[in-house]
Amino acid sequence: MLMHYSMYVCLCFCSAWASYMTNSPTVIVMIGLPARGKTYMSKKLTRYLNWIGVPTKVFNLGVYRREAVKAYKSYDFFRHDNKEAMEIRKQCALVALEDVKGYLTEEGGQIAVFDATNTTRERRDLILDFGKENAFKVFFVESVCDDPEVIAANILEVKVSSPDYPERHRERVMDDFLKRIECYKVTYQPLDPDDYDKDLSFIKVENVGRRFLVNRVQDYIQSKIVYYLMNIQVHSHSLYLCRHGESNHNMEGRIGGDSELSPGGKQFAHALHSFIEEHKLSDLKVWTSQLRRTIQTAEELIVPYEQWKILNEIDAGVCEEMTYDMIQKSFPEEFALRDQDKYHYRYPGGESYQDLVQRLEPVIMELERQGNVLVICHQAVMRCLLAYFLDKSADDLPYLKCPLHTVLKLTPVAYGCKVEMFYLNVKAVNTHRDRPLVSNIACYPQLCLSLPQHQLFVLHGLPFSS
Repeated sequence: MLMHYSMYVCLCFCSAWASYMTNSPTVIVMIGLPARGKTYMSKKLTRYLNWIGVPTKVFNLGVYRREAVKAYKSYDFFRHDNKEAMEIRKQCALVALEDVKGYLTEEGGQIAVFDATNTTRERRDLILDFGKENAFKVFFVESVCDDPEVIAANILEVKVSSPDYPERHRERVMDDFLKRIECYKVTYQPLDPDDYDKDLSFIKVENVGRRFLVNRVQDYIQSKIVYYLMNIQVHSHSLYLCRHGESNHNMEGRIGGDSELSPGGKQFAHALHSFIEEHKLSDLKVWTSQLRRTIQTAEELIVPYEQWKILNEIDAGVCEEMTYDMIQKSFPEEFALRDQDKYHYRYPGGESYQDLVQRLEPVIMELERQGNVLVICHQAVMRCLLAYFLDKSADDLPYLKCPLHTVLKLTPVAYGCKVEMFYLNVKAVNTHRDRPLVSNIACYPQLCLSLPQHQLFVLHGLPFSS
């Protein structure tokens, strides 16, 4: 019965995913003057969409331009009356759009982010025609900013390290880039929601999220994009992640359950309190799950904390409180299936990592809005959160190492995340299981025979065509 249940779940997932993928692909088109955070939003949005299971890729026009023009000389290249340069820029856009088409029609992509200034109606109309020709939906994201401090900070943080400026001389970079912005201002035509662009689907983001204007959202995925963009913040902050202190179940090798802390786990809770004091994290918010091992860890900190049910550990269903040896002996087929595709495998009566990602989405949204937060959670939960911030694939996510009694500090930087690891010098058992080197499915020929052809290809990670 257990084997058939998992097969049914897996087949339902394949059917649902195939149905989802038949929807028209979407091209997200960034708009705005240079140094307005377009690439920052593009990369964050792409990371989020991939994390929730929507295949997305960024196509940055600057990369194409640098490939076409090997050496950048000055802002003169961006003058509207530089006909040669304007032709090069247009050709780069056309080449990039062809790559967008290939990604969405041949490579299984669902969303392409066209990251460029796209400041003229002529360029946007070209992209709209491209969308109509290929049956792609088009959604515009315009970033408007008139705060000189924000613009200057963006230039210094990001543009100084751009391949356009190998000399890294801050004053010269700032001067040239400000002149480049002036070149774009001459021809910039913002979206006009009241007349020319009233029928387009878009969100206008003003001054890094202080105000938004949303127009004609077409579908569910566009509403997800709007919701995400309205939640991300640019302010400086750090996120701290750690697992609860070692539990009695950890010491016994059992998964799940609601065990209390071991003596070593209680020692870690004391060490975590000292860590917070040493790092002067007085304004820190603390979140836990509703399971005892995280709550007992937080109680030693002597600070207020919030309990989140959605931070509870992955539900192992009928395998709760069993050891891996017990699972392998009692449910060998299930054990083999999980090793084949750990991300999508769902415990009978429980959850998969994919389910857990969907459950944790509100936590990600809230973390994007918050200042400094310490999340005391569980191994599978911590893996899902780390995968979002470190842009890890679904294949790698279930095997990220999250050792007990270790705090990770994540600090957002320009286009990524800086990671610092603090081991609090309290011994604990190792609960990590490495990725299997050999396929376990071959050990169960009767299981192979029970699977439909396309499922066998999925389990072996091979391409399938009917």
